[in-house]
Amino acid sequence: CQVSIKHVLKENPNAKFAIVYQNDDFGRDYIAGAKDVLGSRYDAQVRAASYEVTDPTLDSVMIQLLSSPADVLISGVTGKFGAMSIRKAYDLGFKGMHFIATGVSSVQSVLLPAGAERSTGVLSTTYLKDVSDPGMADDAGLKAYRAFMAKWMPEAHPEESLHAYGYMTAMVMTHVLQQCNGDFSRKQIMAQANNLRDLENPMLLPGIKLNTSPTDHRPIKQMQLQRFDGKRWVKFGSIIDGEV
Repeated sequence: CQVSIKHVLKENPNAKFAIVYQNDDFGRDYIAGAKDVLGSRYDAQVRAASYEVTDPTLDSVMIQLLSSPADVLISGVTGKFGAMSIRKAYDLGFKGMHFIATGVSSVQSVLLPAGAERSTGVLSTTYLKDVSDPGMADDAGLKAYRAFMAKWMPEAHPEESLHAYGYMTAMVMTHVLQQCNGDFSRKQIMAQANNLRDLENPMLLPGIKLNTSPTDHRPIKQMQLQRFDGKRWVKFGSIIDGEV
């Protein structure tokens, strides 16, 4: 959320934001991130509405949010609500910038089910290398990932970004366990999970490293923006510091 807002403000300092967010800690982080960036301007520039994970649709929330003019829509959503937010924004004729959460940026599971026409132009942030990018066919990290998938999950689609995310996090967890040095108590595992120092991962974009501490539990604080062109994500700009 911070990365998206920082990007928008560079072009339009007075932009009006509409934020749909899940009514839990995940969703409320989007509101906290917006307030961190906008500060005293938050109330004047943001209109926000929440939904419950038990809600059948986002229709009423989206209609409420977009009933007033907005330059930017930010969807702090999970699961099926990713495709719902894309479809409803399109159906309501929203023409502004639409940022979706990194966790619902899967082409196979979210964007194509929402409809390629509806999803074209949607924006998101990423920290992972694009497993579907033919230009990265020779990347050593992605080659190792594809070999792993071929051996252990041959029935799965290797270009599914959720699989790549799972592979990446498994590698991080392996590193945490190695740092435990044989002591796998909960206390030690948590201590080492909060003790990552400039950890590199072959699935991350160049320049992005993992860092945690006892007071900072979010390992990834650098992102790159990307735009869906109807077939795949196209990255643009440089690496930006901030939260999801």
